[in-house]
Amino acid sequence: MSLLARAPSSVLLPDGTAATGRYEGRIARLDWGGLAAADRRPFWWRTLRHKRWQYLGIGSQHLFVGLAIVDLGWGCTAFAYLFERGSRTLLADWSQDGIKGWSGAVSDAPVTGSRVHFRGPGARLSWQHDARSDSLHVHVAVPGLALEATVSLSDAPPLLLAIGPIGEAGDGLAHATQKTSALPVQGWAQAGGQRFDLANAVASLDSSHGLLAHCTAWQWACAHRPGLGFNLQAGYFGAHENALWLDGQLIPLGAARFDFDAADPLAPWRVRTDDGLLDLDFQPEGARGEQRNLGLVASRYVQPVGTFSGYVRASDGAAPRPVHDLLGVTEDHSSRW
Repeated sequence: MSLLARAPSSVLLPDGTAATGRYEGRIARLDWGGLAAADRRPFWWRTLRHKRWQYLGIGSQHLFVGLAIVDLGWGCTAFAYLFERGSRTLLADWSQDGIKGWSGAVSDAPVTGSRVHFRGPGARLSWQHDARSDSLHVHVAVPGLALEATVSLSDAPPLLLAIGPIGEAGDGLAHATQKTSALPVQGWAQAGGQRFDLANAVASLDSSHGLLAHCTAWQWACAHRPGLGFNLQAGYFGAHENALWLDGQLIPLGAARFDFDAADPLAPWRVRTDDGLLDLDFQPEGARGEQRNLGLVASRYVQPVGTFSGYVRASDGAAPRPVHDLLGVTEDHSSRW
């Protein structure tokens, strides 16, 4: 039996307020047009505060690949990296900024019908949904990394949809995100003179769209394998998107706490929820990070790759389920955007 209500048809209620909640299932669009609080703001404000992104993580015994395309409202940016777990090194680490609309775009459709792309000097990055096979076709051709993959959604565990107000003070209003757990992958990746078969890899997709504050910060953790996965966030969206996938069931989680050394993100982390359903230690193997400061616009970002061990519970009072060597990422991120 599902613990969450079915996904609504819109992120908005008829009165123009956000349909706040955690839901199970797909939504056709993440579209904040018609949000009553935003309609009272000037056009330039709505343009600057709209942030859309899709992030695709692909992990296996041998590697972790992180791909992202971000519509900043006033511009766009993208990154792609491949972390090789045996040597604990980044074999590829690429990022590039571009012109909104021309260089890149992120569709309002988060999963079904979704289409995202980025193009720049010597770089092409895209994935799009194929309705016939219910899969994502992923293409990456950027300096240092080539990848061709198909990510299947046809037998996906329940998808998470989270909608709600943002928790930070400031000039943001609302956010919505659609997230998956482990998805089968077929294809290959090539970096650092090595070619990797992705047949035993799993992917997870994060599609997000919000009217966010100029200064936004969060910690995030995400890890998945068949039958087990979780998504946690502490920061601007609070506990809205915290969830556990266990044996095909999507279970809401309480507020998350991240214990880590921001000055040394490769030291061990601990992540846990206040309802006692998740308590995990994270051992980083390496990280991808980036810092920028352009005055009005700045970002500080680090995404360690590693493994989680500890326990999860299906419910309060349920026996702990041991977790060992679950591949995933953590993230410490702050943006002035």
